[in-house]
Amino acid sequence: MSADSDATRLLAVDLLAGPVTELAAAVREGRVSARVIAEVALARIDAVDPVLNAFTDVTRARALAEADALDAARAAGAALGPLAGVPFAVKNLFDLKGLPTRAGSRINRDRAPAERDATLVERLTAAGAVCVGGLNMGEYAYDFTGENLHDGASRNPHDPAHMSGGSSGGSGSAVGGKLVPLALGSDTNGSIRVPSSFCGIFGLKPTYGRLSRARSFPFVASLDHLGPFARHVGDLAASYDALLGPDADDPALADKPFAPTLPTLDAPGDLKVAVLGGWFARQGTPQAYEAVARAATALGATTTVELPEVERARAAAYLISMAEGAALHAARLRERPGDFDPAVRERLLAGSVLPASWIAKAQIFRRWFRERALELYADWDVLIAPSTPVPAPRGGQTTFVLDGREMLVRPNIGIYTQPISFIGLPVVAAPIPTGERLPIGVQLIAAPWQEEKALRAARVLERAGIAFSPEPAV
Repeated sequence: MSADSDATRLLAVDLLAGPVTELAAAVREGRVSARVIAEVALARIDAVDPVLNAFTDVTRARALAEADALDAARAAGAALGPLAGVPFAVKNLFDLKGLPTRAGSRINRDRAPAERDATLVERLTAAGAVCVGGLNMGEYAYDFTGENLHDGASRNPHDPAHMSGGSSGGSGSAVGGKLVPLALGSDTNGSIRVPSSFCGIFGLKPTYGRLSRARSFPFVASLDHLGPFARHVGDLAASYDALLGPDADDPALADKPFAPTLPTLDAPGDLKVAVLGGWFARQGTPQAYEAVARAATALGATTTVELPEVERARAAAYLISMAEGAALHAARLRERPGDFDPAVRERLLAGSVLPASWIAKAQIFRRWFRERALELYADWDVLIAPSTPVPAPRGGQTTFVLDGREMLVRPNIGIYTQPISFIGLPVVAAPIPTGERLPIGVQLIAAPWQEEKALRAARVLERAGIAFSPEPAV
């Protein structure tokens, strides 16, 4: 290999570690080819993924073909997109043309290969990003741990003996481990925010109905959100901007105005920020509370506010998730019960026998709880809460102690995230390094359709050196 080739590959390594806007600019300007970026990213995946188990499918041929097409287009004088040459990967519940959409399950492997990419994959590709594969996840997205019975656990990039979080565990592990700068995941009860907290990265759960879910495998239609992960706030904003737009293929997509957020990240003007207390100030560890306190200080948040009946909101979210999930999987539960992870199967079966009156009451309460949350946004732009009660537990750990009580890990990782996704609010999950091996995160929660304010708050924390993605151990 020539010295020029060595230098180009070293440049690619540096660009892959930095902001995606700089990487894309280098590709557009011809300082590095999209082909070299893709090759270096694939080499990193080959070297590190055996440790992290983040990927279930590496789409090597597709990635190199897309990169070559970008280089050919540039050579022909075409203008490249804002994410030109940026590698990305997606949770394997997104359709990728030519692959069966696994959704983390054994059963779905028998599906025919997808004939078309999911809408959000198409949009990143149209912006010039290069798809390098599908990512590990909890079975049918019913998981907070990142442990998959069929594909193995995705592992924490800061200590592979610990959980990545779920259900978008492969997404968190891949971005936190610097295998890709961007990834897509889903969040029903916390599946973007939990891996962001455990893996030390930024994640965006947008407002319910903001981003298209077309050609992605569902879990709970009334709670499912799709969104991006990144190591830098600007990258999160750039990817979110590329994902925006109407889509007739998703009937839940709201007809709401939208504008790019990346140009507004550093806009002047004070954000009115408060801390969520009550439920959100109980049951966590000192690391969770310290992360909130540090974020609050940097954002000038001196007031604590409360949402009423948060515990009831969490219970209602559980009921709706169990019932809708059970209805979705009824045929599979009848025909192939032995092919489910037993832990997932038992929760779905329990959901199938819930009284309809309970679900109706949960939905009525859901409307009431949302109204109480919206009242807070008459005075505040952003509310701060912990993302998880603890840093990542060890892989296979089944219990932890919260507030002096021994509790089950799997259902209780999401105690702070479920009440927020239950009412569809937009959240940026921001990583707060603890000074120890494992990071933790905070939620920056905005009013509906105000993703820009949550992103701006995250940018303030990033600029202050409070929120950042630490270097992985792998």
